Amino acid sequence: MNPQAKLICTISLLLGTTITLSSNHWALAWTGLEINTLAILPLIAKSHHPRSIEAATKYFLVQAAASALILFSSMANAWHTGQWDITQLTCPTSCLILTTAIAMKLGMVPFHFWFPEVLQGCPLTTGLLLSTAMKLPPITLLFMTSQSLNHTPLVTMAVLSAALGGWMGLNQTQIRKILAFSSISHLGWMSIIIVYSPKLAMLNFYLYVMITAAVFLTMNSIKTLNLSTLMTSWAKTPTLSAMLMLTLLSLAGLPPLTGFLPKWLIIQELTKQDMVPAAVTMALLSLLSLFFYLRLAYCATVTLPPHTTNHMKQWHINKPTSPLVAILVTMSIILLPISPTILTTI
Repeated sequence: MNPQAKLICTISLLLGTTITLSSNHWALAWTGLEINTLAILPLIAKSHHPRSIEAATKYFLVQAAASALILFSSMANAWHTGQWDITQLTCPTSCLILTTAIAMKLGMVPFHFWFPEVLQGCPLTTGLLLSTAMKLPPITLLFMTSQSLNHTPLVTMAVLSAALGGWMGLNQTQIRKILAFSSISHLGWMSIIIVYSPKLAMLNFYLYVMITAAVFLTMNSIKTLNLSTLMTSWAKTPTLSAMLMLTLLSLAGLPPLTGFLPKWLIIQELTKQDMVPAAVTMALLSLLSLFFYLRLAYCATVTLPPHTTNHMKQWHINKPTSPLVAILVTMSIILLPISPTILTTI
């Protein structure tokens, strides 16, 4: 891609996200979401492969439909209440339509069908943007309207997202699809708690972004897109593969790693809210996700490549790893001991 075009897309992404985050009017928030959608499309389709074009088309159609629903819900609320303030969402119909629209934008169940296909059709760096930065504006809108939303559809979609995200990731061999279903599962944990403790949901989102960025950048460093290629990474970069294993276990939420902190706090908050069945269900459903995280970690560190591989061997290139990968991997592993300090911020 032309460097000037890439710069314009990057600036537009920052602009759209900033507009949505700082707006208090529904029209401005909708404008920021549309700028984000139009800015990410060239980055998805830049490889000129048919799968990339298909991914860009699917992403555009879903995001345009979700933005139209957000605009419709804000207009219905303005018709009902006479004002356009985001935090004053009081019309029940508008709340339900907005919940549906944000679920479509985030890729939650039952609107998850587009996300794995889009992530599979774009490069790892663009997939990182789709899994992290592009979810920040919708999550922020959900955060700002959380006190007005009905918790029943949110809890239902959260449990379904945790279930299907874990269940459908079990038989995948493509790493981008596995990370897509991982994202769907984590969205379930965020949405089940956002009505009761919005700041805890945002903490979960920030830690998820940090750990997912570490995984994506590590995969990009070792040029790995599927499990069979991941099996050969230990011979080339043993230290990075060991760190990848720990980061994947942190993403799974195993103690004493960083990823255990949000799940621990969410289960504790659900218990305080007398939602013990939901907490037990979410804890059991996380075991489904744990299976494919363990399989990724096993392929990255334990297995040796078979002699009859069906893919071309890669050259051993001592490419220096970015310092950002080291920083993110370190934070993704060892932040749990300073959890009291983190908790004072929320």
